[in-house]
Amino acid sequence: MSDKKEKPYKWRREDYREKTRGLLIVNTGDGKGKTTCAIGLMVRAAGQGLNCCMIQFMKSKTDRYGEHDSLEKIGVEVHTMGDGFTWDTQDKAQDIKTSEETWSVCEEKLRSGDYDLLVFDELIYVLDYKFLDTKKIIEVIREVRKDQPALHIVLTGRNAPDELVEEADLVTEMKEVKHPFNAGIYAQQGIEF
Repeated sequence: MSDKKEKPYKWRREDYREKTRGLLIVNTGDGKGKTTCAIGLMVRAAGQGLNCCMIQFMKSKTDRYGEHDSLEKIGVEVHTMGDGFTWDTQDKAQDIKTSEETWSVCEEKLRSGDYDLLVFDELIYVLDYKFLDTKKIIEVIREVRKDQPALHIVLTGRNAPDELVEEADLVTEMKEVKHPFNAGIYAQQGIEF
């Protein structure tokens, strides 16, 4: 979003950045709710006047999901950068290129100092597929966290690498107990998208 909208809420404390210890949060696991949890956190943060941005790695840049309209209405910046989900990729070179381009936007947002909360949705899938180097991603995150100790960063996706779990301050693992897809019920508007 090039022209920034005025935030509807101005509740952030004057000493917010001085009194805040930014967290590295990982939402992982085989259950539904990783992105939904991150979106809920952004809604809460935006309500407190925090500047939030979500970058999605795999959801197709040509699609609009329910969260896009909702988040944009409350002043959250959203960038959907992917080519669509590539569980069994047909073009690994293209997937790596898209992942690198998306990470470049993430790194720009990380280093800008403009945000209080950044969500890198589906980054963990990209790391699991080895489209990006986990160690390099962690190095950049560490460096930025030293320079911006109040910045919160949320990463989502299945199969979080052990070194990322070790680095994180908060890790939540979503566990699938039961899913309607297994009963032949496909993705529901407003629930999955």
